[in-house]
Amino acid sequence: MKDEKTDFLGISSGSRDGAAALLRGHGERDALGIERRLLQKLAASMGDPPLLIRLWDGSEIRLGGGAPVDVGITIHDRGALWRMLLHPELHFGDDYSTGRIEVNGDLVQFLETLFLSRPPLASDGFMEQLRNRFARASCNTLAGSRQNIQHHYDLSNDFYSLWLDERMQYTCAYFATPEASLAEAQVAKLDHVCRKLRLKPGETVFEAGCGWGGLARHMARNYGVKVRAFNISREQLRYARARAREEGVEDWVEYVEDDYRNITGTCDAFVSVGMLEHVGVEHYRELGEVVDRCLSEDGRGLIHSIGKNRARPMTPWIERRIFPGAYPPTLGQMMEIFEPREFSILDVENLRLHYARTLDGWLERFDARQDEIERMFDRSFVRAWRFYLASSLASFSTGSLQLFQVLFTRPRNNAIPWTRAHLYREGD
Repeated sequence: MKDEKTDFLGISSGSRDGAAALLRGHGERDALGIERRLLQKLAASMGDPPLLIRLWDGSEIRLGGGAPVDVGITIHDRGALWRMLLHPELHFGDDYSTGRIEVNGDLVQFLETLFLSRPPLASDGFMEQLRNRFARASCNTLAGSRQNIQHHYDLSNDFYSLWLDERMQYTCAYFATPEASLAEAQVAKLDHVCRKLRLKPGETVFEAGCGWGGLARHMARNYGVKVRAFNISREQLRYARARAREEGVEDWVEYVEDDYRNITGTCDAFVSVGMLEHVGVEHYRELGEVVDRCLSEDGRGLIHSIGKNRARPMTPWIERRIFPGAYPPTLGQMMEIFEPREFSILDVENLRLHYARTLDGWLERFDARQDEIERMFDRSFVRAWRFYLASSLASFSTGSLQLFQVLFTRPRNNAIPWTRAHLYREGD
């Protein structure tokens, strides 16, 4: 048997062209006619976006009722076309990553065109609901969560340092002014979170999922609190501990390599920024139990998470290739954390457009370092991650994704501000 090679995406060379065999026995003209009709049906199911599709033989298919188009795609071989027809949400990203499909025009604009054309979502059938629920339930166990986090966050600190800001913030920034740079907006995000929590010197903060540790160090250095920050990414913790020593806050910040489910002790504030996406809805009550057993009677909590307006799983390509086990919840699903323990919601803010601008900054920085990233990995990796960043940007700019910050406390805590003025007044 001939040996098959696999690329970064795990796709075997043999499976790439299997779909093309479906057309054996048809003449070229008949085959193209069938393919055109199938492409038009696929486009109709996607809301008939205005696109120009070029095929490997130079022929073109104009979609969207003949409207002028600035973007489109070139499909370089028949196998890629049939893979896209059979499973577009998975194979388009794969074949874009390997170069079998090219986007003509701006990639973000192309994706925004697709997303804005999509018709209202129909309800999933029973089998689809079952498949989605099983997929989520099977991947966020204690062991599964560690594997999922390592897949994405342990690629290497050197990789992320090429295109994140110098604090290694990998969550939505907060652009308090239109002129703010990405680095300034990331610091503003840290202060925005701390002000919402109304941190006071001497308090104790527990952080679930601390990334590279920037928020914990910022809280300790600027607000005089002690922080225990939990994470299961060894690469991130290695970086965070080194930075804490360099910045002289190692006595104020403890980075713990452990799962959020194992947090014990008592804290005045509980915070999680960018971790809930990796928890899974079926574990939200567990997270609520952790907060309940740790938070003091007058304690405050904040959860910052990517979300959706309607419950839907991640696209198969993002879930399989980039973020295994990830799921952006609706606000209703997030209430599974709070309602069983009678936490009171104090504030909900949606920073969707801030995340679109954050991703625009990341994509620009990523593009500037493509050659270095390709030397670290390979060309398909660069294209896959560029597609991931661009599709995320388009998802936020078109409203497919949201960014929720939810502030909460215990129901009998009356020591809460009357207004939101403290969030925006310097020195408070």
